[in-house]
Amino acid sequence: MPADPVPALLARATEALEAQFSMLPPFERALAGATDTRRMADVLQVVAERLGDNYPYFHPLYAGQMLKPPHPVARAAYALAMTLNPNNHALDGGRASSAMEIEAVAEIARMFGWAEAHLGHLTSSGTLANLEALWVAGQLAPGRRIVGSEQAHYTHQRISGVLKLEFTAVAADRCGRMDMDALEAQLRKGDVGTVVATLGTTAIGAVDPLDQILGLQQRYGFRVHVDAAYGGYFRLIADLLDEPARRAYLAMERADSIVIDPHKHGLQPYGCGCVLFRDPTVGRFYKHDSPYTYFTSGELHLGEISLECSRAGAAAVALWATQRLLPLVSGGEFAAGLQCSRAAALELDRRLRGDARFEALAAGRPELDIVVWKLAADDAPQSSARAHGTFEASALRDLHLALVQLPLNWFISGVGRVGKPEDRATCLRSVLMKPEHESWLDAIWDKLIASCAASEGE
Repeated sequence: MPADPVPALLARATEALEAQFSMLPPFERALAGATDTRRMADVLQVVAERLGDNYPYFHPLYAGQMLKPPHPVARAAYALAMTLNPNNHALDGGRASSAMEIEAVAEIARMFGWAEAHLGHLTSSGTLANLEALWVAGQLAPGRRIVGSEQAHYTHQRISGVLKLEFTAVAADRCGRMDMDALEAQLRKGDVGTVVATLGTTAIGAVDPLDQILGLQQRYGFRVHVDAAYGGYFRLIADLLDEPARRAYLAMERADSIVIDPHKHGLQPYGCGCVLFRDPTVGRFYKHDSPYTYFTSGELHLGEISLECSRAGAAAVALWATQRLLPLVSGGEFAAGLQCSRAAALELDRRLRGDARFEALAAGRPELDIVVWKLAADDAPQSSARAHGTFEASALRDLHLALVQLPLNWFISGVGRVGKPEDRATCLRSVLMKPEHESWLDAIWDKLIASCAASEGE
């Protein structure tokens, strides 16, 4: 592992924080275990050993799931805040951290073009953020359907069930994007209240044509919710993306609500999601009385605009610190990291297309930084078996990929030689979301080729 700057940074910052409360009289902690450093050291030694039973999520050779290490300043700021353990439900529990949350969320809103009025806050996850967005949608259009692509995250259907709203999955095209003809067929029925557009699907990083969806909004009268939990930060490099992804990102400011997960590309610890509403008056749906909490100040308590009550103030502190160090601006250092990830994905895709052992997506280049490919074979079962073999052989070489099942007709070979349009195959998937992946692409490729050969017994 690389040298960790956090302990030294945290030690200095901890001294500065302790000085802020130096006027208080000293006290003894009630729990003996809180001061017994030998016993704590023994426990932490065991914790370190247990944590070794993990994949190396922090390393560039981990290129499987959507896991990205938090920035050192986020780790340090989070740990520093845990000295106080603030609760951002109310100002009484998190005065400074609540102010930092409001500032950090406002910067995210500006990234999407909402520089003026908006309503938003952090959540403990993207799932909770999407739940709040669809809950507000249900309050505005009770009983009306939620529709989203069949490639939208599965939680949208689950959330709709929790909210007692009907969810309809709309077909996706061969690019993994929502099919506009299929969407309009649902809209003609006249009972759709909200369309969920995904900017960065979990499977392949596909970007739904948000601009086209918004073009249908005036005719059919529905809300547009953008689930950008994974891909939201790519707004910063929208001009560098291929069409139509660029058009979709540039249309984000016209959406009614947006969800983004800072604990994905935003370099934050879990859990840190964020929900934003373009119309701040939707805050009226959250309004409730809490005479033991909210009476202490006329200022906004974040619990007044959140379905969750207790929320980690430390998450807001970490996000604020990261954005203070790495502002969310096009052309900045943070945006440069996204460019590196996308460059790595494009290079891996280029190499896959030049090797007869692999089959890339027929739609063309990756839209973001997720790459998927199938193993060339005469039929789906054989292709799937080869994918499993390469996946296992790669892990033995410390290259960690992921598996995903996708329709065969999404790939270059089409359906003529390998099966029917409805057939699916298990494919390999790589999420190249670390900036270091660009410089590690040669090593990743060499290990992939060796693993493919080993799985075939070459």
